[in-house]
Amino acid sequence: MDFYGFYTGEIFDAHEYLGAHKTNEGTVFRTFAPQAQKVELLLNGECIPMNKIYNGQFFEATVPNVPYDSTYEYRIHARGRYTDHCDPYGTGMELRPAHKSILRDIDSYQFHDELWMKKRGDMLNKPLNIYEMHAGSFRKPEERPDAWYNYEELADILVPYLKENGYNYVEFLPLCEHPCDESWGYQTTGYFSPTSRYGTPRQLMALIDRLHQNDIGVILDFVPVHFAVDAYALANYDGSALYEYPNNDVGQSEWGSCNFMHSRGEVRSFLQSSAHYWLKYYHFDGLRMDAISNIIYWQGDARRGVNANAVAFVRNMNQKLKQMNHGCMLIAEDSTSFKGITTPHDKGGLGFDYKWDLGWMHDTLDFMALPPENRSEHYHKLTFSMLYFGDENYLLPLSHDEVVHGKGTIVNKIYGTEDEKRRQARLLYLYMMVHPGKKLNFMGNELAQFREWDEKRSLDFYLLDNPAHSGFHAYMKALNNLYINSPALWESDYDTVGFEWADCHQEDKLIYAVTRRSRQQTLLTLFNFSNTEQTYSVALPDNAQKADLIFSAAEGSAPSFSISDRTLHLTLPPYSAFVFYVR
Repeated sequence: MDFYGFYTGEIFDAHEYLGAHKTNEGTVFRTFAPQAQKVELLLNGECIPMNKIYNGQFFEATVPNVPYDSTYEYRIHARGRYTDHCDPYGTGMELRPAHKSILRDIDSYQFHDELWMKKRGDMLNKPLNIYEMHAGSFRKPEERPDAWYNYEELADILVPYLKENGYNYVEFLPLCEHPCDESWGYQTTGYFSPTSRYGTPRQLMALIDRLHQNDIGVILDFVPVHFAVDAYALANYDGSALYEYPNNDVGQSEWGSCNFMHSRGEVRSFLQSSAHYWLKYYHFDGLRMDAISNIIYWQGDARRGVNANAVAFVRNMNQKLKQMNHGCMLIAEDSTSFKGITTPHDKGGLGFDYKWDLGWMHDTLDFMALPPENRSEHYHKLTFSMLYFGDENYLLPLSHDEVVHGKGTIVNKIYGTEDEKRRQARLLYLYMMVHPGKKLNFMGNELAQFREWDEKRSLDFYLLDNPAHSGFHAYMKALNNLYINSPALWESDYDTVGFEWADCHQEDKLIYAVTRRSRQQTLLTLFNFSNTEQTYSVALPDNAQKADLIFSAAEGSAPSFSISDRTLHLTLPPYSAFVFYVR
């Protein structure tokens, strides 16, 4: 290991030196604990002294004939007492509430996804339709409702479901080891350990391999801001604040966890090594980085100023990850107005490929929650996003955050009866697909599920026995298929030629008209967000002479329409939308 690079926060391979590794002499265990008086290896019930090496801040022990799947931890003595810790760089951990590290084999799995790995990319001018999911609650085994499918079993279910439903990427909520199911992985204890809830590293690799062989990309939710407070993990690791801030004013996050101290080179090396590890060893295609606002500003509060060290860390990490991992994708979950999130590193930006458009999400859902008679005065909630859309490469999320903690599900946020909610949800999702930007939907949204997501339960697939829900599910499949197969909806997402408001001044009628273009396709979409029938005419784009109806968000028969003098005339039923292919 480059020790200077480790201390200055420049390396991305600290995991290849620290942690547990098989060698010709045996298995070598190493840990970084600069303030420790001594460290002992607890291996399969045996206590083995570890030797100080290099500058006395690292500890090492080599043990012959250690089989894979052995459990171990470090007993770290400091300030007259000791604490037993899992290995910060360990590649496996026991199932909670147990927490020892496990010696795992992460080198022998043979991937069969060469073609995918060569062709993958940032998808900026391609369709990107992401299914965000929690691996443990998508489905649960009928015979084991309190358990989970393992990674390989999940592949058997998930691969055909994604293909049938028209999603070409899946994003997993954090899969790093975590002690509390209710945290969904956002309070991490094992930054190099895939959670044992769903199996072994090899089984996770097999899941990703299967997805790739079926042309489905895989994104991992990564948490670079904060970590769990559990005493056996990173907190107070060597008897001092090694990974976290020593001052509680900035040391504790709003979630009650410990904030990483990004000004320390050792912490930067740890985090960026973890990020690189998941991309390299597991073939993840990208990382969605959580809570980037808390990287940019102290405690995520712009009034407290920019955290320059943390910003420099993420900028450097993103640059190197892109260089070292061909075609990888980096996504920021960020709610700030900080400039340059998706601007390349060499132009002064943070170097993400995409930024979640949380403003679009809030404005859209706020509008949908209004009674139709109150929507006119808020008409431009649906147009405002295009005033700033060119500032970043935005991704449109309807994520897990919007279907928990009493917020109601997406369909349940919409005003009206259950039937009216489902009818308007059709408009909402078509509007999402027509709006520029890549797409992300959380699992269950496609079912028009009214029950909030609960990590302890499967999705309500039984709803598909109800024609109202099965019809909505069929609509979402058709909509995803329209998106994937319509270049006008994605080829020029981040180019002004790709989008135009054909009409955004029908405040009284609550009608919107949108034109999307690619090099060889032009689509015109008309929306009626009112609860009344509307007669409407709109000029066809680019002097077109013909328009063919190719998609309807309305239930029932298609509307009659006519064209005269390059103008489209039609009657829009209540809560309806239609897509026309224009020639």
